[in-house]
Amino acid sequence: MTLRLATLSLLILYPIAWFAPLMRAGLLPIFGLSEISVITGLQSLWGSDAPLALIVTFFAIFAPYLKTIGLALVQWGYLDPRAKPVLYVLGKLAMADIFLIALYITLAKGIGYATIEVAWGLYMFTSCIVASLILSLATERALPNKD
Repeated sequence: MTLRLATLSLLILYPIAWFAPLMRAGLLPIFGLSEISVITGLQSLWGSDAPLALIVTFFAIFAPYLKTIGLALVQWGYLDPRAKPVLYVLGKLAMADIFLIALYITLAKGIGYATIEVAWGLYMFTSCIVASLILSLATERALPNKD
């Protein structure tokens, strides 16, 4: 039951993480910093590069959320446990988003003209992704495949 509740809690925590500030960024510290969240980043990306925005939207929003819904359905017995490999792949795709954000922060800090400060939302979003992976492993052990 704890496994199920933890998985369902992610369905609430993900949307909070999407709107939480991932970072504060600006051009030199004297000009002030703007907060960037997953949603504001996607809004900006949709205005400048729609194909990339579509890919990032899938990695940041759809992959982790669909994986969590699928995992909950498996845990409650509404989805065949043989679907777990697909959910595992969705989890890996969601983790790719965290890698991209970390890469962008590293690149921007290396430029020297931009100031970037990591905010609490990045930790929350990363924690949701990692918790989802841990819950997947725990589900795998609790509900082995019925072949």
